[in-house]
This record gives sequence, C-alpha cells and structure tokens, in this order.
Amino acid sequence: MNILALQSSGDQTSISIMLNMEIISFNFSHERKDRPNWNMFLKNVGLDETFALEDIDLFAYSNCQSSYTATRTIASFLKGLSVALNKPLLVIDDNNEKYFDSSEIVKIAKEKYIESDNKSDLFNPASQNPTYVNEANYKKINE
Repeated sequence: MNILALQSSGDQTSISIMLNMEIISFNFSHERKDRPNWNMFLKNVGLDETFALEDIDLFAYSNCQSSYTATRTIASFLKGLSVALNKPLLVIDDNNEKYFDSSEIVKIAKEKYIESDNKSDLFNPASQNPTYVNEANYKKINE
C-alpha cells in the first residue's frame, strides 16, 4: 500500500510517503506565514524518480491544532489531489493530545484504512475536513 501524508504545525511542515513498507520523509522549517512549495516537498520524497502521484493509494493529513491555517492549506492541497486522482483521503486528529509527524500519520492512516475493510466511502475527500476544537473568541468593536 502506498500512502502520502502531510503535516504542518505552522512553522514546520513534513511529508512522508510509504511505498510498500518503506517510509521516506522530508521536514522543512519555515516562517509561520510562508506557504509551502508542494513541488519541493514532493520532489524531496521521490516524486517522478521513485513514484508517480497515480501510484498513491491513500492520502492523509494531520488535523494539527497549533495552526489552523496551515492545516486548511494542506487539506485543500490533498483534497484537490485526491479528487483529481479519485483516491481516498483521511484526516488524523491530534486534538492537542499528541503531536504527530508525517511518518506517524502514514502508519496511523494505514491501520485505519485496513481496519475499515477498505470501505473507501469512509474516506471521501468531501467529508475529510479540518476542524478546530477551540472556541473562537471574538473581540467586540465599538463597545
């Protein structure tokens, strides 16, 4: 099974790919507001040399609570890939309990997919949205 996973905490982004049973990872530190260069990440784990995006069986990402914007960026990117390639997508919640890097996400995604008995309707990209568990605090203006 080939799985591609992404994770970002806002100032650090990681990508991992599991090709059969081997995991290849790449981590990159960046400014919090910098948008990741997805081509650079994919090339660093072997895109076009070791695998093609069509070879991926499952896409996954971490619903990291430390940066909702980074998580939404990753979700949008992977949703686009998974819809375009007609592949399943899985979101792994960290719920601020434990930080998962992308290599852990790959392993968890594989377990969840196998446990699901390959019911790919459970991994529909349309329903794999990031969530934010903290309540929003709004500042009232003109009061």
